[in-house]
Amino acid sequence: MKAKKVALVIVDISGYTHFIRSQKMSAIHAEEIVFDLLEAVIDKAEHPLTLNKLEGDALFLYAEVSEKEMAKAARDVAKQVQGFFNAFYERAKTLTEERAECDCNACQRVHDLRLKVLLHFGEAIFRKIRQFEELAGEDVIAIHRLLKNSVPTREYILMTDAFYRLAGNLSGMTHLDGEETYEDMGTIKVHVFHAKSAEVVNNMIPPISFSPGNS
Repeated sequence: MKAKKVALVIVDISGYTHFIRSQKMSAIHAEEIVFDLLEAVIDKAEHPLTLNKLEGDALFLYAEVSEKEMAKAARDVAKQVQGFFNAFYERAKTLTEERAECDCNACQRVHDLRLKVLLHFGEAIFRKIRQFEELAGEDVIAIHRLLKNSVPTREYILMTDAFYRLAGNLSGMTHLDGEETYEDMGTIKVHVFHAKSAEVVNNMIPPISFSPGNS
């Protein structure tokens, strides 16, 4: 098996655990809502991004790239990711309207959900297990580790330094540097961008400023 250059993306819904902790009917509706929101994001993803799998309240996507196209692919992926927020919040607004007559906790609190996206660039080994394609390797582990981080807000785009060096800044977003430290992986330098789509689309409260710190 040969390692391939890849851009790795995790799209995660913030507030999911609290969202599904309720009575039975509310929990069923919560699962329906979360799946609907993730589907809206999936529909927004285009080549070179490919969905690898759903991971509960998250999506794991990747883009396989050549050595010559790394920077171009990273910028393309970053641009797509910015569009994910509009798709997410537009669908959330529609669901809020469609489910307004249901008084269960989930249907009444769709507006509490937020989106965060992690971006990393590295290598992955592709393994075929029956009809499923599995990505493995240190970089795949690293991006999943970053789901547990010290960013105090629930909505943001987090790039590792490896991705940032290829993609650069995101237009119209606040950019702050930070570091995340893990016992088994050491320190990973990150760049955090505040997504502002929510307040534009849904008139929601804007994200709080990120104060860099170690986990």
